[in-house]
Amino acid sequence: MKARVTVMLKAGVLDVQGEAVRHALGTLGFAGVNGVRQGKVIELDLAASDAAQAEADVKAMCEKLLANTVIESYRVEIL
Repeated sequence: MKARVTVMLKAGVLDVQGEAVRHALGTLGFAGVNGVRQGKVIELDLAASDAAQAEADVKAMCEKLLANTVIESYRVEIL
């Protein structure tokens, strides 16, 4: 079973990397970009056979390691 975790900075947290990308796009001539938010995608290959248990396990992984829940939010998809 596979899982995909999408981690993004929470609303209101300054996204320095996103701002750098937005600025660089502007200098490359892409003037229509008003904002960029940058995050990360983590794909996991799990041995679990129960989707509900797999989702619970991945959420626990996010809380303990994969996301800094003070400044980041995450979304778990079981594929």
